[in-house]
Amino acid sequence: MSLNPRLVKESFAVVEPVADKAAAYFYGRLFAQSPHLRGLFPPAMDVQRDRLFTALTRIVWSLDSPDSLSSFLGQLGRDHRKYGVIAEHYTAVGNALLATVRRFAAELWTAEIEAAWVAAYTVAAKLMIEAAESDSGVSPAWWPAEVIDHELRTPDIAVITLRPGQRLPYLPGQYVNVQTPRWPRVWRTFSIANAPREDSTIRLHVRAVPGGWVSSALVEHTRIGDTLTLGPAVGTMTPTGSGRDILCVAGGTGLAPLKAIVEHVIASGRRPNIHLLCGARHSRELYDLPDLVRMASAFPWLRVVPVVSDQPGYDGLRGRVPEVMERFHSWADHDVYACGPVAMVDEVVRRLQRRGVPLADIHRDLIHGES
Repeated sequence: MSLNPRLVKESFAVVEPVADKAAAYFYGRLFAQSPHLRGLFPPAMDVQRDRLFTALTRIVWSLDSPDSLSSFLGQLGRDHRKYGVIAEHYTAVGNALLATVRRFAAELWTAEIEAAWVAAYTVAAKLMIEAAESDSGVSPAWWPAEVIDHELRTPDIAVITLRPGQRLPYLPGQYVNVQTPRWPRVWRTFSIANAPREDSTIRLHVRAVPGGWVSSALVEHTRIGDTLTLGPAVGTMTPTGSGRDILCVAGGTGLAPLKAIVEHVIASGRRPNIHLLCGARHSRELYDLPDLVRMASAFPWLRVVPVVSDQPGYDGLRGRVPEVMERFHSWADHDVYACGPVAMVDEVVRRLQRRGVPLADIHRDLIHGES
């Protein structure tokens, strides 16, 4: 059974504009055929539906990039262990997915397109199952982690330090899924804000989002001594080790993974020039600035640049981070890392590309968010 990425992409392009309806249909079909699977999912499915199509879109458009596809699916398969997903579940998911695409791409559906989807899903499921089975022998599906410090930096931003029950392996720039006892089966992603430490502790920067179940619980209701549950570390925005100078562009708590990358560079002994631009609407939202200033004073090759957009009386650099970024010299010979609100990161990438920075040198979170 050979892959035909062209047919899968052409049919999926018809489904993409109605992603919300298709995702709702998919889960309705899945739970009608396999009611026992409903217990694996959170009570509210809105975020889950978004995640489904984010992941599916990436898989479809990576079908003709085997290395990228294999890496992403392996990571996805390992991460799904925390939900209690087992090999037998993939058949039900595949049947619901095929029924969904067939329904929403009905005007161009053929036996050849169906065969292409069956082949693609068979390959994807095999990669995910194999990764999960391989990981099960060496790593837990999730990590209980004790809250050992909880510091409210602003009314809606907390810096939380956790001690996992056993070492959680990760790379600087990666993120973890977090579950609180307050909301079982509801997982949200948060970037790890430090490079790996000898004591295995990790730090999260969490902003309470209006209506955000997990983020609000972490900021407002979590206390020292509580236990959270963490999934395995995921994400591809990790240090390249190229030795080149570095630009980091952060918006809000998007600072977290960039700080971890800076810590990693410090620990490595390398001394590239690093510019770290930290954007916020008001100076009071520069919640980690004192620590960043201490780091910069200890390492002269690290320049921390706070940027404030909505505070007319602010003494420092004012404006939107993507605009302020362009006031400096060319970034063409830099490795760039960007994290924060999606619109901000998209604009950073566009502006850098216009200035001649190759897309391959710009690293960003592909799945980053708080809720």
